Amino acid sequence: MKKIRQILIGLFNMVYNIFLRYSQAVLLVIVVIVSTDVFCRNVLSYSIKWAQEVSLLLIVWMTFLSMAIGEEKDQHIAIELFYNLFPKPVRKFFDVLNKMIKGAVCCFLCFFGTKLVMSTWSSTLAATKWPAGMLYLMIPVGGGFMAFFAVLDLLGWKKYKNTNQYGDQLLEASLDDGGQSAAN
Repeated sequence: MKKIRQILIGLFNMVYNIFLRYSQAVLLVIVVIVSTDVFCRNVLSYSIKWAQEVSLLLIVWMTFLSMAIGEEKDQHIAIELFYNLFPKPVRKFFDVLNKMIKGAVCCFLCFFGTKLVMSTWSSTLAATKWPAGMLYLMIPVGGGFMAFFAVLDLLGWKKYKNTNQYGDQLLEASLDDGGQSAAN
């Protein structure tokens, strides 16, 4: 069991780092595409036909992979007003229930996202002529990895992860001291 855990945690760390780097690169590419299109439209009086379509596709892809990163960091919206008032055993029950609901939502994204991709794959996007299913491809992929991260959390294996990056440590330090270190 320990060997399986080590393999899954290693896979977890690798996937997380790939998603993080991919999301950073995609954000940069989106900024470059949109900035170039704005420059061309306003200065050269020419618009790049595919810029909006490709930017939209990349935003959708980045969104669903960033959701998986948010799942790993446990940064999704949560209401804790009443949660903290409950005794510890009740909170533990709600924690497990929360993880199970997240897992169900992830499975929903995987199943219906796959159906959406398959049903739209035969049509094409207007400007790029790419299959329309590419726009939705990251729904099942992001849902699958969110489910993977949720299962590791449910098994209590997230504590073995090693996903804190230099930027994450700066952000956490900034949050811990009320933002004073980020201002300096």
